[in-house]
Parts: sequence; C-alpha cells; structure tokens
Amino acid sequence: MSKKKSKAPSGTIALNKKARHDYFLEDKTEAGLALTGWEVKSLRAGKCQLLDSYIDFHKGEAYLTGALITPLAQASTHLVTEPRRARKLLLHKRELERIEQKIQAKGYTCVCTALYWKGPYVKAEIALAKGKQSHDKRDTAKDRDWAKQKERVMKHSVR
Repeated sequence: MSKKKSKAPSGTIALNKKARHDYFLEDKTEAGLALTGWEVKSLRAGKCQLLDSYIDFHKGEAYLTGALITPLAQASTHLVTEPRRARKLLLHKRELERIEQKIQAKGYTCVCTALYWKGPYVKAEIALAKGKQSHDKRDTAKDRDWAKQKERVMKHSVR
C-alpha cells in the first residue's frame, strides 16, 4: 500500500498580478510586515488584496499603503479595524536608503508584488517598478501569446 503524499500548502497569501501588467519590475526585495492580531488571522483565512497597493516613504520608514485586509466576522467588536491602513515594512536601514535613492533619482516607484508566509512570519515581496506605456503592454501580450503558440507547435512536433 502506498500512501499519497499531500501537497505542501503554498506559502503565498496574495499576488499583485496587475503590477506585472502595469510595470516593468526590477530589483525585488523581501520585507517583513508589522501587523496586528486580527490582520494575521485574516491573512491565514486568505482575506487579502494587493490590487492598488504601493510603498510609501515617511521619515525614513517604508509603509505598505492601499493593501486591503478584510477583517473576519469573528473579529472582536471592541477593536477598531481599518482594512486599508498603512502597514509598516520592516527593512534594514541600508535597504531603505537604497530603495529611496532609486525612487527619487530615476523615476521609479515601489510596489508590493506578493505577500507570503515564511515560517510564522508574513513577508512582502516589494519591487522597484517603472511604468509601462500602452504599446509596451501590447508587446508583452504579443510575446506571451507567441510563447504559448510556440509551445503548442513544439509539443505537436515531438509526437
């Protein structure tokens, strides 16, 4: 008798697919996230969206702004839950300075591309991003379609 191994649960909580569509992503960095108890419970339940999120800098600190973490129905009534509050990112001082310099100098922006579990901690993958023009988006879609078509041709030619 053979036992089927269960698939290990994915550590990914949320992805920002729109960021890949709207920006050229470069220089990815991992950052910790300062959360409250109800936010962690909501993330375990998968109640998170990164659609319009971005990284904001205030007084030498980075904040994840615009991420939606929906509170659970079981959340205590005496807690004030702000689903879109700015959450502090935990980065080393050198990393903060490097990202902030690139944003100011070259016209980049910083976006959160993913939230995931790393052990008991929630980590955010942030990336320096440069905006795409509409023709760049069309080129990307065309390249993706061509890659799919090429894969189909290769698959049929092997048989």
